[in-house]
Amino acid sequence: MKSRLITVAAIQMASGDWNLERNMDRAEGLTRQAAGEGANLVLCPELFMSPYFCIDENSDHFDLAEPLDQNEKLARFGRLAAELAIVLPVGFFERAGKAFYNSLVVFDADGSCLGVYRKTHVPDSPGYSEKFYFTPGDTGFKVWSTRFGHIGIGICWDQWFPETARAMALMGAEVLCFPTIIGSDPMLPELDCSGHWQRTMQGHAAANMMPMVCANRIGKETGKGNAGQASLSVTFHGRSFITDGTGDKVAEAGTDDETILLHTFDLAQCRRARENWGLFRDRRPAMYGVLGTSDGRVSGAVPT
Repeated sequence: MKSRLITVAAIQMASGDWNLERNMDRAEGLTRQAAGEGANLVLCPELFMSPYFCIDENSDHFDLAEPLDQNEKLARFGRLAAELAIVLPVGFFERAGKAFYNSLVVFDADGSCLGVYRKTHVPDSPGYSEKFYFTPGDTGFKVWSTRFGHIGIGICWDQWFPETARAMALMGAEVLCFPTIIGSDPMLPELDCSGHWQRTMQGHAAANMMPMVCANRIGKETGKGNAGQASLSVTFHGRSFITDGTGDKVAEAGTDDETILLHTFDLAQCRRARENWGLFRDRRPAMYGVLGTSDGRVSGAVPT
């Protein structure tokens, strides 16, 4: 069996500077460092170009949104991917007609743009007011055929739903990637959900028997608020990590350090292990109709 090696990198960084150029400079510098250390795929956190403006509802933040086409910020990272010969997903706040999306594009190792993914699951809670800004994505889940393998990418809240990872696995993903923004709850500051977050995604890796890369931001950010509103603050958890196909963490960052995590996988060996285990052989899709419902009711089914 011929080896198919891929070295993945998760970048953990702060993006709280309202000078967006400085955030992009920081991401570029860390990406260059990761590529210099051998990375073929580099994953930055969700919406890394700007502060997390969804901490509160402020209509001025719609001015941050830009279209996919003729987007110089995205073009900059496309050129970087080509220069470094790496696969580089890049998240951005997308304006598309009258709609706004939490989106990402994937640049292949030659700098070509493979397309756009729009975040499917959009959360709404204090400090994470994403439904104020984003329309739920309409692209469906995506798997990207890149120079180094088939890459499935979800965005943040997508990672809490096992259907996301399973859909991407069924679509041919060999590595699962989740750029994310996860931190404290302004209403429950004593709550640390980072362990729960990690265990959820470790389960996705284990259930689908494929490596996973998760990149989170760090730092404390305070919203700008609106007239008559108190500004909320969120401290981001960090703890970016990489797992193998059993869900075991093979690299993990701390809670407040800017860092690069790297790990090399043999995708051929991962495939053989997945085939030997039989999880996809023994699936019973015809029995899973309840997953296509919101309330758990399936026509003709009788509760027991």
